[in-house]
Amino acid sequence: MPKKVVKQKVSAKKQEGASLFSENKRTFGIGGDLPGKRDLGRFVKWPKYVRLQRQKAVLMKRLKVPPAIAQFANTLDKSSATELFRIMDKYRPETREAKKDRLTVEAEAIAGGGAATKGPKPVVIKYGINHITALIETKKAKLVIIAHDVEPIEVCALALSRCARLAALHCVLACLCWGS
Repeated sequence: MPKKVVKQKVSAKKQEGASLFSENKRTFGIGGDLPGKRDLGRFVKWPKYVRLQRQKAVLMKRLKVPPAIAQFANTLDKSSATELFRIMDKYRPETREAKKDRLTVEAEAIAGGGAATKGPKPVVIKYGINHITALIETKKAKLVIIAHDVEPIEVCALALSRCARLAALHCVLACLCWGS
């Protein structure tokens, strides 16, 4: 008799935890229930630039990257980049207004009968891949700074390899933004 009492207690516990609602199976076949909403993001025709950047990311994960291109992943840290931007700001090329003021002062000096006083050439940052390449090859480049996301990457890889060959200092920055 004690065995029957134990079985009754177990069956009473099952009935207490049972749901009040019966389970209703749904069939999604023809003429059946409608399936729930799905995420259709995979089936969207994405813009070309989105597809290209995703394909590039997949290729970069799957392929072995040659060292000439892998060096663009090693960028300056934020504190070094901030310091570099602060230094570069001192050597920013002259603005149109400053150039106009300088030229008007020179023109007034010439018009007043005085000799044109040309000061020394201003020391400014040089830019442009052709100009930079020429400076590297003539060994006039002191420091070459290249952004990590420049396209086509082959041109910049060539410039960095020339820097390494001719012992010019070079670094790769993680962004193109000035003063941020």
